[in-house]
Amino acid sequence: MSEYNPELEEEVDSEIRDELREPPMYRVLLHNDDYTAMDFVVEILMLVFNKSPEEAVNIMLNVHRKGIGLCGVYTYEVSETKVETVHAVARGQGFPLKCTMEKE
Repeated sequence: MSEYNPELEEEVDSEIRDELREPPMYRVLLHNDDYTAMDFVVEILMLVFNKSPEEAVNIMLNVHRKGIGLCGVYTYEVSETKVETVHAVARGQGFPLKCTMEKE
């Protein structure tokens, strides 16, 4: 059996740390349209993005006034799931609400 070599352990540990990186993050955005009800947008923000009623209203007003609103920043998989959920719920209620994601 070989003797313990702390230099070798440090080298391996350093290589592992170099390989670990934070995942890229993505902004999830809602876009304004002329058909989706404001109350529905607030509901979506509370249901899908776990926003408080006050936060949801503020984001909805950004969507309404500026044409776009930031719902949150998440990893790719979480962002993708939230976008798909928004589209599924909106279509189920007959609204054309557009939700996108973009890399930070």
